Amino acid sequence: MDLRSDQGRQAWIAVAAAAALMALAHGSRSSFGLFVSPLNTATGLGLATVSFAMAASQLAAGVAQPLVAAWAGRVGLARSIVAGAFLLALFTAVVPLASSGAGLTLALSAGAAAAVAVGSAPTLLAAVARRVPAAQRDLAAGIVGAGGSAGQLVLGPTTQLVAVASGWINAVVALAGLSLVAIPLALAFRSHGTGAARAEIPRAPGARAGDALRSRDYWLVTASFFLCGFHVSFLLAHMPGVIEACGLPASLAGTWLGIVGLCNIVGSVGAGAMTRHVSKRHVLVAIHGLRAVGVAFFLLAPRTEATVIAFSVWIGLTYMAVLPPTSGLIADRFGVARLAPLLGIAMLVHQIGSFLGVWFGGLAFAWAGSYDWVWKIDIALAALGAACVLAIREPRSRVERTGQRPLAPEARG
Repeated sequence: MDLRSDQGRQAWIAVAAAAALMALAHGSRSSFGLFVSPLNTATGLGLATVSFAMAASQLAAGVAQPLVAAWAGRVGLARSIVAGAFLLALFTAVVPLASSGAGLTLALSAGAAAAVAVGSAPTLLAAVARRVPAAQRDLAAGIVGAGGSAGQLVLGPTTQLVAVASGWINAVVALAGLSLVAIPLALAFRSHGTGAARAEIPRAPGARAGDALRSRDYWLVTASFFLCGFHVSFLLAHMPGVIEACGLPASLAGTWLGIVGLCNIVGSVGAGAMTRHVSKRHVLVAIHGLRAVGVAFFLLAPRTEATVIAFSVWIGLTYMAVLPPTSGLIADRFGVARLAPLLGIAMLVHQIGSFLGVWFGGLAFAWAGSYDWVWKIDIALAALGAACVLAIREPRSRVERTGQRPLAPEARG
């Protein structure tokens, strides 16, 4: 799209705003892994209870995905983002006040749902997909996905520094205040009262999505996304604990988050660009395979600072790189108009995997004093994810991609 045209500028402004919103939402939530140990110490609830509360927040985020998509369709994406920003600030700020397992679970879960309103991948990707040409959608999706990584790159080390300098409670409050930056970013998605603008956000799943929900290929894509959720969220929540258990400096956890975020910017944009030249299915298979190899390396290698940094680079390149090919496969097979509801359902399943990854990680350490068996499960699940993707039949024609037949010559005239 020509950046010199008003339409082209508005489209890429929306892409940049979506990436920034993803940075705020994902960066702030990913930083909460740094608070697992301080929360456990301050509340005395035990690692299993704190892990369950964080796992429940992952599940709440998944349940919120289709609900937020439906709400944004009614009130407009900009209003949804603004409301989410206020709620995210509120529920983040009350986390240090939680003194019971139920209170902590409620605060973290409500904050996670609010973060979905601020930076929901399905709604943001659908809004962006309707603005940019088809040939540039995968690249735009990669840029939006990289926004989450950029947030992790900046907020991971910064939150660690603030926690060390002034305490973990002040770090949480700082994240709460930062949530309000989403309000001006919402202006990029204002509707101006026109039908076209209102149509930017697809409505909640309905009859039009029914064929997708009966499709074997859709559920194979979704299954691979579930396995991705287990992997990503286990690492986000428990890698700081893994580093501490290895006797390595606590500051290395912030460095690890930052390096993962930096490398995932390259991975997400690269995956989005690669899908223009390579089968999306093959890109996804490669990502899952590289994850399995990376985890096996970390499990077998000596636990040193160099190993942790090497692992962060390897995992970072694949961390959120699944988003562009996953959303691309769904859009190609079932149409852009159905992307938000269908990706929202897939994201719900992803977050169920996230719930299990975070919770099982805490249970494993509480029971066995190590995460070794969870690492082994993660390798097996990555291999299973690659197998699911290999079984997907990629559409070859426009009819398969969108369910629409091309117009006859007389109809075009």
